[in-house]
Amino acid sequence: MAKKEFKAESKRLLEMMINSIYSQREVFLRELISNASDAIDKIYYKALTDDALTFDKDSYYIKVSADKENRTLTITDTGIGMSKEELETNLGTIAKSGSLAFKTENELKDGHDIIGQFGVGFYAAFMVADVVTVISKALGSDEAYKWESTGADGYTIEAIEKDTVGSEIILKIKENTEDESYDEFLEEYRLKAIIKKYSDFIRYPIKMDVSGQRPKEGSENELEEYKEEQTINSMVPIWRKNKSELTPEDYEKFYNEKHYGFDKPLKHIHISVDGTIRYNAILYIPEKTPFDYYSKEFEKGLELYSNGVLIMNKCADLLPDYFSFVKGMVDSEDLSLNISREMLQHDRQLKLIAKNINKKIKNELQSLLKNERDKYEEFYKSFGRQLKYGVYSDFGSNKEVLQDLIMFYSSKEKKMVTLDEYVARMPEDQKYIYYATGESYERIEKLPQTELVTDKGFEILYFTEDIDEFAIKMIMTYKEKEFKSVSSGDLGIEADDNETSTSKEDSENKELFDYMKTILGDKVKDVRVSKRLKTHPVCLATEGEVTIEMEKILSAMPDNQNIKADKILEINVNHHVFQSLKDSFANDKEKVSLYTNLLYNQALLIEGLPINDPVEFTNNICKVMV
Repeated sequence: MAKKEFKAESKRLLEMMINSIYSQREVFLRELISNASDAIDKIYYKALTDDALTFDKDSYYIKVSADKENRTLTITDTGIGMSKEELETNLGTIAKSGSLAFKTENELKDGHDIIGQFGVGFYAAFMVADVVTVISKALGSDEAYKWESTGADGYTIEAIEKDTVGSEIILKIKENTEDESYDEFLEEYRLKAIIKKYSDFIRYPIKMDVSGQRPKEGSENELEEYKEEQTINSMVPIWRKNKSELTPEDYEKFYNEKHYGFDKPLKHIHISVDGTIRYNAILYIPEKTPFDYYSKEFEKGLELYSNGVLIMNKCADLLPDYFSFVKGMVDSEDLSLNISREMLQHDRQLKLIAKNINKKIKNELQSLLKNERDKYEEFYKSFGRQLKYGVYSDFGSNKEVLQDLIMFYSSKEKKMVTLDEYVARMPEDQKYIYYATGESYERIEKLPQTELVTDKGFEILYFTEDIDEFAIKMIMTYKEKEFKSVSSGDLGIEADDNETSTSKEDSENKELFDYMKTILGDKVKDVRVSKRLKTHPVCLATEGEVTIEMEKILSAMPDNQNIKADKILEINVNHHVFQSLKDSFANDKEKVSLYTNLLYNQALLIEGLPINDPVEFTNNICKVMV
């Protein structure tokens, strides 16, 4: 029997397939099962147009059998089979897909589709096998043939006896090497796991003879081993069922079965799209943050299926980073079983699906915010930070998508509020959306800088996370209202009778403030009369884009570039401390230096900033007490 050569380009492709295309060897079984499913589908399609053919679904199945002793793994199907010419054409020329040709020639209806359209999946078998044998008998033929190959060297075809229509693919599993163990592909538990992982939703039964133990007949204590044929796959995926058939418990069970998380899902989204793009999806918004969520180890992505066959465990391209907390799966009939992640990244259909999913997630979160506020706030505790990172990242390009979903604690409401809710409550004379930053709500409430804004009856948003102020800088304005820190040099609040004298006080005390500025040097940009302080003697304000809170965050980063805020030391001229300062300036300049440094360090402590010299600070306090 003469060996036939693969075509030159096919030989090179086969060598590449065996060595590099698939990153995980286990996918060979997925590919062969998908091909077997196609073979059964082809009989189904024939039956639709051929009255002489009947299709009894119970008669069609795929069987996986391992023989450890002979190191063989056999995949049997009761599908349409292949003639000698089809074996030659489909298996003798790599990337010549019989399934694709069949699909082109037959208009497929009834919700079925051919899975294996790429034409190279069969050759994944050579990643784990030294010899691949295909025994096949075509529907309507009296003859059967055996196709056999040891790889890139070529193949043989010969006539053989076979009673039933269908195909058997027999793999002679490779011997173990120092680097690779191939024994796993002969182990019952491993084969079951691979089938469940990749082919659980193939529409035909995938059967195996499964081992078990039972009491030995005639004996009370002895057990005997036995084999029982079992169907390994579920066959009917939950996402292809009507939503009306499913209960919340069904969705929760699926979440647990797929190990999407150890919590209960807060919300599920069941999507069925049948238009320009066709896909089904079940997405989950988790209740709790995964332990590794804000770490480098966390890997985002949805499970991606093609016609019920898993082709990627974590498809990152389906989710934007700001929705990376979403778990679930997508199944599309429009995606072929591509051979590489790189090809999938450029798939136009995948990009359309991702865009649609992004919109669905946003709508679901908005609905949750509007109709189930308690649930949304629970979600926000876990993943609000991620939404704010989304606003900040990519130079604010996603702010329009996310700004209505973010929330902050309100000084008036004493709870989390949205930007829309804040703006809706703003008095007519309020120009800005005011915010204050700090480590906690309690500390922010005690900040001297909040006094004037609070006295005016204006609401203040409390920023307690490091990302908050950076995100707001990207939003810039919300509903034509700018954001303003309570520490800003200009609060934009109209002067009242008590404030009209500010410029006069600045002028009268210019010499004193210039002297204090000289003492502090480049620690502050200026010393001036405060418009905002009521009961406190001193505070720090800022000018420019970098605030004090931003300075703290940037200084803690590994690549700290020593970025500083332009600080203004503001003095409350109505406080009794200021009178002591004026008296000292007139009579004892040395005391002015002491008081200035004490006031500056006091302002630093209020802001949560470190004092440069704590020993000097405590000694200065002692000097005042003497």
